[in-house]
Amino acid sequence: MSQPAEKNLPLAGIRVVEFVHMVMGPTCGLLLADLGAEVIKVEPVPEGDNTRRLMGSGAGYWLTYNRNKKSFAVDIKSEQGMAALKKLLATADVVTENFRPGAMDKLGLGYEGVKAIKPDIIYSSMKGFLPGPYEKRTALDEVVQMMTGLAYMTGPVGRPLRAGASVNDVMGGMFSAVSVLAALLQRKQTGLGQFVQTGLFENSAFLMGQHMMQKAVTGAAAAPMPSRISAWAIYDVFETATRDGQVFIGVVSDTQWVSFCQAFDFPDWSNDAGLARNNQRVQARDQIMPLVRARIASMDKAAVMTLCEQAGLPFSPIQRPEDLFEDRHLNESGGLAQLTLADGETVNVPMLPFEMDGQRFGTRLEVPDLGSHSRELLSELGYDADTIDRFEAAGTIKCT
Repeated sequence: MSQPAEKNLPLAGIRVVEFVHMVMGPTCGLLLADLGAEVIKVEPVPEGDNTRRLMGSGAGYWLTYNRNKKSFAVDIKSEQGMAALKKLLATADVVTENFRPGAMDKLGLGYEGVKAIKPDIIYSSMKGFLPGPYEKRTALDEVVQMMTGLAYMTGPVGRPLRAGASVNDVMGGMFSAVSVLAALLQRKQTGLGQFVQTGLFENSAFLMGQHMMQKAVTGAAAAPMPSRISAWAIYDVFETATRDGQVFIGVVSDTQWVSFCQAFDFPDWSNDAGLARNNQRVQARDQIMPLVRARIASMDKAAVMTLCEQAGLPFSPIQRPEDLFEDRHLNESGGLAQLTLADGETVNVPMLPFEMDGQRFGTRLEVPDLGSHSRELLSELGYDADTIDRFEAAGTIKCT
């Protein structure tokens, strides 16, 4: 899969200055950076973004969400550092931030403060909640999953369980990027910048809309996923005769039902008028499923998947995240971007999940070292080499 030249990228010429950490804010910047924007990550000296040092489940955050960015490491509590930062902001098209409510205003870097420097700025603020009764609360992906019912829907009854990835943080960053792109388009028409805001709680509530509407339409509350009443008779994980050989299979249309019956040798069912329609099969699920489970349990996993693929049925082996490094489709379709670790080893990470005009968006800039672009940016802003050296010696900036 080809990748466009930098000058031909959709957001070439757009400069973004980001004050972000963890996942939500960096995801927004990642999308904009992959699409060609120059994204400059402002980091505090001397240690930089705390996300760089996370361990455990957070150990992959930094590498995943910070490719194609530049690092500007500066002490904004110093007079020289703040002056340099304001010069940088005067050149920006977009500013993004995801710190606690009021933090940027205290620094004089809230929307009004930055607007005074760059009147047509687009300022994206990513918070736990949009304005309202909860707006000053501290939120995490976990918190809003519990508040909106996502954790309830994921776990068994009485055992709420957060989703196995940072779904709201990532999706919140995506919505933030969408709002930034819309604001950029509107600025092109009006010449005006604006303040845009994204809420993690509202993001999770949006995910729950389908379950809210299920209650509205049927009168019955949605049950958690492990005990739900499926909309289809066959839509489950099945054991095969192969050790560790689980396969998910879904049959979600009347046409697929006929294909399934033919593929797995249930000729009587495919000719049974009482099973011809989806809702009939759902009502007969208790009779259908034991026979299907027994048939699939007698078969090799590879054979089951081959039959499903030939019949055009939705299916998947049950995989772990690390299996994606070797996934045939991701590798052969060019869906993985290469990154270099601190020790020089190269690894792959999934690209943005779309293409434009047959092109994907990969790595142009490696994940930056702390301050790796400080000198370059200061020079561009008009500081001479001696001044930059003095700043660095005083600890005002860090250059790598």
